[in-house]
Amino acid sequence: MQFTGLQWDDLDFDNGLINVNRTLVYYSKGKGLNNRYAINTPKIESGKRSIPMVKKVKDAFIMERELQKTFGIKWCDSIDGYKDFVFLNRFGKVHNNGTLNKALRRIIRDCNLSIMDKNKSNSNDILLVPHLSNHIFRHTFTTRLNEQNINTKAMQSILGHSDISTTMDIYVDATEDFKIEQMGEFEKAMKFIF
Repeated sequence: MQFTGLQWDDLDFDNGLINVNRTLVYYSKGKGLNNRYAINTPKIESGKRSIPMVKKVKDAFIMERELQKTFGIKWCDSIDGYKDFVFLNRFGKVHNNGTLNKALRRIIRDCNLSIMDKNKSNSNDILLVPHLSNHIFRHTFTTRLNEQNINTKAMQSILGHSDISTTMDIYVDATEDFKIEQMGEFEKAMKFIF
């Protein structure tokens, strides 16, 4: 998961950019051995990228930093020489995909139980929250970008995909300014959600 590998230095608040340069992986060292974290490069070269930061995301990062200061949450070790990660648990350790998905399952379970409790008489007509994983939010984000007619070349670059189609790769270019402009349009269109 690329976002768990973000360090505070990867966030350029002055220019409104999130710089993705690495991934954080959590893997097994072998049967009977503890799992371990490691830093990797993105799977493909286009995985290294700068993503324009909309105002609400910038505000959320600033709020996270303040909350960590308020509660005294500090990074407690390094991973392959990297430290000062953005997303930490209450013990100052980075998150892993399994823990985050487990938390999401608990949230969905609690929401569904609440919905079922409120609608006991109409149990056949209840619309429950489906099973989700953290990765599904990447798909949702991409869908929302597409629904707002965000340029496909900008989407490709923001998402770090190697290509959308040969035609788009050959004939369309997404400069940093264009990506920033496109994310600004997305932010305007999505204000009611943020």
